Amino acid sequence: MEKVVVYSHPNCLLKYNGLKHPERKERLETVLKSIKTINRKNIILKESSFAKLENLYFVHPKEYINELFNNIPVSGLISVEKEPYADTFLCKDSKNAILNACGAGIDASNSMINGNIKRFFCAVRPPGHHAETSRANGFCFVNNIAITAKYLQKKFSIDRIGIIDFDVHHCNGTQEIFYNDKNVFCGSIHQFPLFPGTGSEEEVGAGNIFNAPIPAGTNFKYFMEILDKKILSKIDSFKPEIILVSAGFDAHKRDPLSNINLESNNFYEITKKIVEISNIHCNGRIISFLEGGYDLLALSESVKEHVLALH
Repeated sequence: MEKVVVYSHPNCLLKYNGLKHPERKERLETVLKSIKTINRKNIILKESSFAKLENLYFVHPKEYINELFNNIPVSGLISVEKEPYADTFLCKDSKNAILNACGAGIDASNSMINGNIKRFFCAVRPPGHHAETSRANGFCFVNNIAITAKYLQKKFSIDRIGIIDFDVHHCNGTQEIFYNDKNVFCGSIHQFPLFPGTGSEEEVGAGNIFNAPIPAGTNFKYFMEILDKKILSKIDSFKPEIILVSAGFDAHKRDPLSNINLESNNFYEITKKIVEISNIHCNGRIISFLEGGYDLLALSESVKEHVLALH
């Protein structure tokens, strides 16, 4: 069994999106509570550091970050989007939450390379995979997984990085950031049509983008067939040095924002498939990031399965 380090921070609980917003602090509270029930000595919880602004600039222009943080209100909420898509809000605690969420991936990278630890789960919010180079959307402000990938490339000279996204929504931000980067594999399986409306199989980038859209009502058997055929077989050919995972759990049948019929234990099998590929090509090295998942019971059970599979 591998040691799994879980990075999080109390600041991530302070991010507030308003009453009845699906992306709420209770999501992270239930995730951390669930992980603690696993009760194994080599699953270790640590607090993440603040990401340095210079690390954010690997992906996002300085002007974008400055404008984002300058718009943080003293009180109340400010939307970064225009109606009718105003569901991505800044609150007074946004900056610290964003920096600690992003810092989890940086800490995991440093611990992986310098400490020879192979498995990490970043239990953080706000999520990141919808954040584009200069656009916040879909509850996301900076792209945590993309910044981590760029950090690994620049800091540690990692050449080939594989990103697998099994969140039910397409990773429009991650795709946009790496669309012409042949050294980053980006594979996403997602319900289509659904927000954000991107992610067709025709979007191939520089031959490094692999989208696997699935229809509403998809069951686990068909989900795995498509995942194997259109993403896992492709990343096996890509031979990544490290795999990063955008782990959204909103393809669960209980989730209110989608219509895919996965069960909680299916996320164990999905994760194990990724682990198998990482063992072949990456010496087992995986950094996973919490993305979506908006039913608390489903999220609690599914994250536990994910972490156990990493273990």
